[in-house]
Amino acid sequence: MAILRRRKINLKAVKELDGFPKVPDTYIKQSAVGGTFSVLSFCVIAYLVIAETQYFLDTRLQFKFEPDNDFIDAKLKVNIDITVAMPCSRVGADILDSTNQNLMGFGTLEEEDTWWELTPEQRNHFDSLKYMNSYLREEYHAVHELLWKSNQLSLLSDMPKRKNYPNHTPDACRIYGSLDVNKVAGNFHITAGKSLSLPRGHIHISAFMTERDYNFTHRINRFSFGEPSPGVIHPLEGDEKISDHSMMLYQYFVEVVPTDVRNLLRSYKTYQYSVKDHQRPIDHHKGSHGIPGIFFKYDMSALKVKVTQQRDSVFRFLVKLCATVGGIFVTNGLLNNLVQIFWYLITCQFLKNQDPRNEEELVVSSPVVQNETPSSVDLLTAASPPILNIELNSKK
Repeated sequence: MAILRRRKINLKAVKELDGFPKVPDTYIKQSAVGGTFSVLSFCVIAYLVIAETQYFLDTRLQFKFEPDNDFIDAKLKVNIDITVAMPCSRVGADILDSTNQNLMGFGTLEEEDTWWELTPEQRNHFDSLKYMNSYLREEYHAVHELLWKSNQLSLLSDMPKRKNYPNHTPDACRIYGSLDVNKVAGNFHITAGKSLSLPRGHIHISAFMTERDYNFTHRINRFSFGEPSPGVIHPLEGDEKISDHSMMLYQYFVEVVPTDVRNLLRSYKTYQYSVKDHQRPIDHHKGSHGIPGIFFKYDMSALKVKVTQQRDSVFRFLVKLCATVGGIFVTNGLLNNLVQIFWYLITCQFLKNQDPRNEEELVVSSPVVQNETPSSVDLLTAASPPILNIELNSKK
């Protein structure tokens, strides 16, 4: 005897009976909050990618101190361009280092008769050099990386040539050139009289000169060590000393610091220096003894500065990009979920009824055979299964 058994089947379960997997509705559900977070995430990702790319294309400088071991047979190039307010026939320039070698073993400097007063074009050029050098010395820590990356060897060009010549005879001497000296302490000086070498040093012959013939007012156009290099500031360039006393002693104490530079294209060596100056009049009656003149006493630093230009590798750059994009996506998802949960709590949407479409049920009537034992079935003569009667009942 067969009877019908009525059983209820949820319509949602029937809808999910599909041979092909589907994306859950919660994954494709659209909302204003989710769209807003997506747009913001895209903008943030675009900004960070551009910023990271610019950071990769830019380079960084690393400054490090190391002991200077390059002293064996090493040479130091000294670049000089100084104008003294005395005729060349009355002054002489010489250099003497701690090995007692003088100028004759290092080269020669050129002497050129000129006029102390500059033309308007020359004065504008020298004032610009003086102002620029003073500004860079004061603001060096703020602009030093820009100077090193500029690849500009000099900030200004050479002083323009004189076009108009005064009617009087030259009253100044320009001393200029380069010397290859030993990499040891030394003394470069300009004083009255020509230099005469002796077995144990040298002397300056200044006979037939009175005190009124002395005038060590001077202008420094160039004073540097080594080859020109971007990023190196020479403190003495643009310095001008006007003397109101004939017998004046000017002293400059210079400490030279070797500098090794290694950028993305090449490596080279140059020198920086710091300087302190002192001046006083020579008056033997008042106990101020000495020789009037201009003295540059330089010494080598035991430490050198190593400047290295660095840039991240391409692999590291790609890893940073992937980490940036992935981190933004994860953060976007977390914030979106938190905002959604907070909004549901505020609006109390969790108390509302669920979607009635999910509450539709199926009433299925199927014949059930009781008290019959299963037996063998003849597939050729077997009847088709009975038709199921399905009724939709919706809860109201």
